[in-house]
Amino acid sequence: MSESTSFLAIEVAGLGKRYRIGVKEKTSDTLVGSVASWFHSPLGSFRRLRDLTRFADGVDTADTIWALRDVSFELREGEALGIIGRNGAGKSTLLKILSRITPPSTGRAVLRGRVASLLEVGTGFHPELSGRENVYLNGTLLGMSRREIDGKLDEIVDFAGVGRFLDTPIKRYSSGMQVRLAFSVAAHLDAEVLVVDEVLAVGDLEFQRKCLGRMGNLARSGRTVLFVSHNMAVVKTLCSRGIVLTAGRVTFDGNASDAVQAYMASAPVAPSGGAIPSESVRFNAGEAAITSAHVETPGRRPVPYGAEIPLRMEIELRTLIRDLFVDVKIQSADGTVVAYATNTFAGETPPMLGLGRFEVRAEIENALHPGDYTVGLGLHHSNGATLFMADELCPFTVEKVGRGPYGGYPYLWTYGYIRANSRWSKASTMITDVAPE
Repeated sequence: MSESTSFLAIEVAGLGKRYRIGVKEKTSDTLVGSVASWFHSPLGSFRRLRDLTRFADGVDTADTIWALRDVSFELREGEALGIIGRNGAGKSTLLKILSRITPPSTGRAVLRGRVASLLEVGTGFHPELSGRENVYLNGTLLGMSRREIDGKLDEIVDFAGVGRFLDTPIKRYSSGMQVRLAFSVAAHLDAEVLVVDEVLAVGDLEFQRKCLGRMGNLARSGRTVLFVSHNMAVVKTLCSRGIVLTAGRVTFDGNASDAVQAYMASAPVAPSGGAIPSESVRFNAGEAAITSAHVETPGRRPVPYGAEIPLRMEIELRTLIRDLFVDVKIQSADGTVVAYATNTFAGETPPMLGLGRFEVRAEIENALHPGDYTVGLGLHHSNGATLFMADELCPFTVEKVGRGPYGGYPYLWTYGYIRANSRWSKASTMITDVAPE
């Protein structure tokens, strides 16, 4: 659809969102002061509740923060916009304002057309209701009529792949099943604007592909898509345009590939390993967690070309798990998963671990071309249910060695991410005999 025939679907001008945060209250160190504060506490609580949404104009205090500040952009009908940035940059706050979940503190946002949003797993679901009942409940909250849901119920259920459990209470669904059903309802709403936060992290690979295909089809059919993701490869594939948010402000607005490069260039260099930072954790069910991870090379030197990647991690189990397995994703600088390893491919059942913290080591076969990489880690049950996921950990470099026919950096290494082993042979007889000229 050309710009001359499309219209502005979203206009955002000077958008800002300010929140009041908690600060430590002053406490008295005398008996008289403690008694006096006890009598005054009801009035103090009332004032604090009143002040949660009351701010002095033009004055920023120690107990206020700006989640968004002076955000402006326009989006035309049929465009797919990727919104990227580190955790805490304001991405989800922006989507909540555009979805009319929370009002802005400053500025305005104009959306033309019906909006379907999928921001958090299970939003609008009631745990005691069945999957079928929740489809109707969630669809109604999104603005669908009963007749509209009746006509699309089979398609929604088929897309989510939960037909066998449709009349089972949602509380018995895994988090992945809830994501599939929630996305399916939102994706089948006849909306002009689709707003999606990265809730697909706990979905399986097949369903993620279905979701991305669905969003791509919606964009090509003239729908407008806003997509928040930490997966840079998906952003470049799905979106034609990208915005980088840094500390609540737009620091880049342009082509999606250029936006990814700008984000990667601005990302701070992380240490080669250590405690898992909270901003790297994408999902945590609370039963188990990886608390630290290291790529252990002598003197923190690059991993030699062709040498195994030595990985050490500490796993904390908070409940007895009989079928725990660990997966490791090797990611390129732009977030593309280029290699995968798990402890279940050895043909043995993972050992049952008790409560506590355990050290786990792995030597990962290295077929990577020279370059910069990070590690993504996950913990799962044997049925695929996700317990923990974290990305962009343990940055490491596969060193550049040797000389190729085109200089110090071998020419063939510029293709792809890994080298494929192959066996070659020459036939003992010539197929045709060509006479020399």
